[in-house]
Amino acid sequence: MKENQLASYHGIVSLLVGLLVIAVAGFGFFIGGVQGQAPAIGIGSLLMLTLAAFSLAGLYMVEPNQAAVLSLFGKYVGTVKEQGLRWNNPFYGKKKVSLRVRNFESGKLKVNDLDGSPIEIAAVVVWGVVDSAEAVYNVDDYESFVHIQSEAALRAMATSYPYDQHEDGKIALRSHADEIAKHLTEEIQERLAEAGVRVIEARISHLAYAPEIAQAMLQRQQASAIIAARTRIVEGAVSMVEMALGELSKRNVVELDPERRAAMVSNLLVVLCGERGTQPVVNAGSIY
Repeated sequence: MKENQLASYHGIVSLLVGLLVIAVAGFGFFIGGVQGQAPAIGIGSLLMLTLAAFSLAGLYMVEPNQAAVLSLFGKYVGTVKEQGLRWNNPFYGKKKVSLRVRNFESGKLKVNDLDGSPIEIAAVVVWGVVDSAEAVYNVDDYESFVHIQSEAALRAMATSYPYDQHEDGKIALRSHADEIAKHLTEEIQERLAEAGVRVIEARISHLAYAPEIAQAMLQRQQASAIIAARTRIVEGAVSMVEMALGELSKRNVVELDPERRAAMVSNLLVVLCGERGTQPVVNAGSIY
């Protein structure tokens, strides 16, 4: 089922012609039928009045970014997209379909990510109808179809990625928003292809660990952050100690034997890697 453009007639002109015919037919029926001067004219005027009134049922209105899907006794005839008041065969059934861009936010879904951790996830989907015939005839209720299939695609996508990035170059839900949004958009579009719907954008609007593991995962993230920070501090401290020893040897400031060198390295590392400020002890020499 594909959309087929159908020509329509200007509704204002059709309305004026119909009203004019009704007025003439009404006058003829009054003269010929009510007053009895010409019964034949009265009968003809009555038939003309009935047909003119029935023809006005062919009028319908199409708003901007809206389409009217027309059918004749259950058979699809075509789609009209011209704006304003239009007229077609009064026997045509008419169903209005909005072509405007719409969006909705899915509910918070509880799913397991690639690592098996329970998470809560929700997404915002921006979509619009591009084929009115497919939207009306290929699915029963295209709006409900979009919502349900979007949530199904979101569930499928969430199980394909981990929540956090544990390895370099690996895509994760929290750290790769653009890649996840692109995958989610493609996943939803694939499911809605037969419904005449185009998915413009789909992005995650809510992402969090499930309440039962949120505290444990927070501690894990804090531990990872502490380890990363300590690793950076140790690397910097070792570089500074190495530079200090090199400069002392280069400038012949002091000659250190291995035992004193080890003690100096230990003291410098304590000062540089300690969480709190150190309290130096000054050696003033001996009185003996």
